[in-house]
Amino acid sequence: MNWFWMLVGTYLAYAIALVALHPQFIYPFGADPFDNPDFRQEVVTDREVPIAMVQGDDPAAVLYFMGNGGSLAYFTYSLRAHQAADRTLAAMEYRGGGGVAGKPSEAGMKADALAAYDWLAGQHDGPIVVHGFSLGTGLAIHVAARREVAAIVLDAPYARLCALMTRAAWVPACYMPAVQKWDSLADVSALSAPVMIQHGDADQLIPIAQGEQLATAMRAVGLEVTFHTSENATHNNLAGQPDYRGRIDDFLAQLKGG
Repeated sequence: MNWFWMLVGTYLAYAIALVALHPQFIYPFGADPFDNPDFRQEVVTDREVPIAMVQGDDPAAVLYFMGNGGSLAYFTYSLRAHQAADRTLAAMEYRGGGGVAGKPSEAGMKADALAAYDWLAGQHDGPIVVHGFSLGTGLAIHVAARREVAAIVLDAPYARLCALMTRAAWVPACYMPAVQKWDSLADVSALSAPVMIQHGDADQLIPIAQGEQLATAMRAVGLEVTFHTSENATHNNLAGQPDYRGRIDDFLAQLKGG
């Protein structure tokens, strides 16, 4: 039986190491700073949240949360979708990425996201839309569950990031203490705004089944959900698909009555 306890001990040591190291896998942030002359850089609220801001004439403002690339420099397709529609756009930058000082964590990023919303709401009188990509979909949902938003736009969302960790690492991440779980399903019952999801059917990083699971949970609580499958799109080229911008425009046109 010694071999059995050796295996148990090895697995426990492996699980403990993953708990210690998993933030490095969730936040593989890039160092490239966001340097776009269209945007002004703001550091807002007493939390000193970094925001890149561009003013538009459309009644709606968008609060954008990028993926875990960690630098807005990598998300120009999504940003341009809103700039082209002349929407006011506030994009939150993440601590630890893009030249921004600090250490990322789920709790800290969610607190920053709420602070960013509160700041934007003080600047903008019209409706606010939250838009998230990949990791940022958890922030968009977190904000929408706690603040008034007109619509929720999600690109390649997960239902529970910890479930993806479980599949990748063979540990019960959703039930382990000290694991940053990013459980979007937990916030679904508190949402009230219409939702649009775009997900690529060739996405191997966050499989489309995750987006479908999230949409099913949202519909089960009575939310209006529009789900678009982007054929042959992967995780990294979803926002570059020809129909990406038009779908967002059509969805948000509903805020103005069509």
